[in-house]
Amino acid sequence: MHEELGLGKKGWRRMNHNPQSSEGRHDDDAALSDFLASLMDYTPTIPDELVEHYLAKSGFQCPDVRLTRLVAVATQKFVAEVAGDALQHCKARQATIPKDKRDKQQKDKRLVLTMEDLSKALREYGVNLRHQEYFADSPSTGMDPATRDE
Repeated sequence: MHEELGLGKKGWRRMNHNPQSSEGRHDDDAALSDFLASLMDYTPTIPDELVEHYLAKSGFQCPDVRLTRLVAVATQKFVAEVAGDALQHCKARQATIPKDKRDKQQKDKRLVLTMEDLSKALREYGVNLRHQEYFADSPSTGMDPATRDE
């Protein structure tokens, strides 16, 4: 038995594997070959050019379009999982709103994704997102008018 690192839903983890028979490895190799071949016919949501740009920016270059599409599919899956988790945080936040205010919002029935929801979802994957509380044109914007030095 050997250990290796793998990327799970909640980040990197140690994974234990039992040695496989040569027949089991052959089946895995065939499945991997079939999967890689299917990537040639698949058009991911994230364009190849965008993935190639960021791979090149990080110092990675590979002429095999299947690898580029594999990264695109993995990225698409990551974004979808983060968006789903952020949606759950948004729904949980909506559920904590007092009933009288919630009744007014029920007419609209739209959920609004906030930076707080996104930050919580990304934190589950080990990504810490920091943002300013608000943006202002001048340092005195948002201050009490009596304390402004204008």
